[in-house]
Order: sequence, then C-alpha cells, then structure tokens
Amino acid sequence: MISIVMLSKNSSETIKRVLDALKDFDEIILLDTGSADNTLEIAKTFENVKIRKSTFNGFGALRNEGAKLAKNTWILAIDSDEIIPTNLKNELLSLNLDPENIYGFYFHNYYNDKLIKCCGWYPEKHLRLYNKNKTEFSTDLVHEKIIEKALNKVFLKNPIEHFPYRKIDDFLQKMSKYSDLFAKQNKNKKKSSLFKAILHGLFAFFKSYIIKRGFLAKKEGFIISIYNANTAFYKYLKLSEINSKE
Repeated sequence: MISIVMLSKNSSETIKRVLDALKDFDEIILLDTGSADNTLEIAKTFENVKIRKSTFNGFGALRNEGAKLAKNTWILAIDSDEIIPTNLKNELLSLNLDPENIYGFYFHNYYNDKLIKCCGWYPEKHLRLYNKNKTEFSTDLVHEKIIEKALNKVFLKNPIEHFPYRKIDDFLQKMSKYSDLFAKQNKNKKKSSLFKAILHGLFAFFKSYIIKRGFLAKKEGFIISIYNANTAFYKYLKLSEINSKE
C-alpha cells in the first residue's frame, strides 16, 4: 500500500482537484505549514486525508516528517498543485513495488492552462515514490531529493500534471521564498556579489528564452524567462547580503 505525503500552504485553488484524483489511495498525510485560506476546510471533506500542521523548516525535513506520520512503508511525495491523472493512478496502483527501487515521474508543467514545453520546464522528471525503510529525502531547504543510495531508478510511463503558477503573484511569492531558501542553504558555501547576481540573472534569461526556446511559448515563455532571471538575480543578491553579515 502507498501513503501519499503532501505539503500544502494556501492551496485552495488546486487542492480539491488534487485530492479528487487521489480517492483510491487509503491514506493521505497533508502536512500544512500555515494556510490562511480555506485549504484545510476543503481537505477535511475527504475521508482519506489526515491533516497535520507543522512549522516550515525546509522542504526536505518536512517530507521526512510526513513520511514518519504515514502508516504505510511506501511513500509517494507530491505537492498540493500536482495532479495525478487517471492513467498514472492506475499505473501506480498496479505496480509490483520492489523495495530496491525508487520510482519517478515525468512532469507536465502548465501555466495559463497551457502545457509549457520550453524554458527548462520540459522534459522534467523527479523521483517521488520510495520505501521509507530503505531511504528518505535529503534535508535540503530547497531542491530536496530522495537519497538514491544503491537503489534502482524506475520511471513510470504516465506523467504528473503540475500547475505551479496560476497568477502573477504566484511567481512573486515563490521567487521571494526560493531565493531566501537558496541564500540560507548556501550561506558561506558559495561566494556572491552584486556583479555575480547580475551575471546570473542575465544568463538565466538568455538560457530560458533563447537556449531553452522560451520564445516559442510567446507571452507565457517571456514571463517565465523573466521570472527565471529575477529568481537567479535575487538568489545571488540575497546570498551576497547574508554572507556579508558574518
């Protein structure tokens, strides 16, 4: 049996669609880090959801905290804006799970209800299903990963549908949060400066819009490329600031 471990905060726009797709799983651990909207009210209407509240101490630590709360040994880690379509659900439920394997998925990322096939958003894949007696997530604040050890990697055929940004404010909030976490995670590990921040920002735009062909997605590609550039700029600017305080 598979337990779903899901992280959430202010996810009311997507949480119902996400949970509707997971009704055939017997347990969902919803680890919420302070929703101020009606995310939890929606989640309470689903019988297989167990709501737990926690303080945010990094994505990796949160995923491991949720796994410890789960009754099953197999853990599927997803977020509250990631929808498992019927084909992927059926594939998951039919798996002959092997403890020596960790399983991953391809991601279809959407913005403005359009599948984005550029800007580094496609193709994208992540390992998300594992046996908690064999491994766990790294404790990274951001960009956490399942620790692979000597386990085999198996990627499923059907993709997850991911809706990370639904309005411009989502870009701004995530840019602020991820740049903060990057600076904290790399404090005194990487050097930075205003000049480096500018270079990283400019290159991020060039990579996203030109190399990763963001121009093919027209308006959406330009917005995403500007977001990538600003995120890179503020990541290294905040790192420079936090390093200088020592």
